[in-house]
Amino acid sequence: MKTLFHTLTIATLLLLLIVGTTASALAQTARIEVSQLEHLTAKASETVDVNIDEKLLQMTAKLFSNKGDEAKIKDLINGLKGIYVKSFEFEQEGVFSNADVESIRVQLRNPSWNRIVGVNSRKEGSVEVYLMTNGSQVGGLAVLAVEPKELTIVNIIGPVDLEKLSELEGQFGVPELGIEDIKPKTKN
Repeated sequence: MKTLFHTLTIATLLLLLIVGTTASALAQTARIEVSQLEHLTAKASETVDVNIDEKLLQMTAKLFSNKGDEAKIKDLINGLKGIYVKSFEFEQEGVFSNADVESIRVQLRNPSWNRIVGVNSRKEGSVEVYLMTNGSQVGGLAVLAVEPKELTIVNIIGPVDLEKLSELEGQFGVPELGIEDIKPKTKN
């Protein structure tokens, strides 16, 4: 009996470790690495760097009331694991390279990420919106906005409700993205 109990205990601990590692891995892979863009900081006329982790989000949620728009924002950020924004604005065009942009795109080519919006303009640049999904669960969102004089990466980690996402625009350093009506494409 002691051996069976010992075996079940070890099996249970291993299962918990695997489940915990899988959840942790999903959260880690939802985070877009932007440190390779730090060389752009010295060249930029304006830089925005927002790093709000889960603990700070939880503390911030407590500051919002349960009424009106504040209640909507509070509801939205309660389940999030992080909000990260990195934006560079330059005085002139051509300061950042295609390789800089590609260093972000290569991370978003992971099979967990799905590009749901792609807008391109020769004059104004491009905006790409990606969702990280695990089955039917959304685990993160990434926005890559590339303009001739500006480069912005928005990364939201955690369950993202697309219908409520527009409430974050203009909050926590998240720029106005015009993604109110975005719906993910379903895979067949």
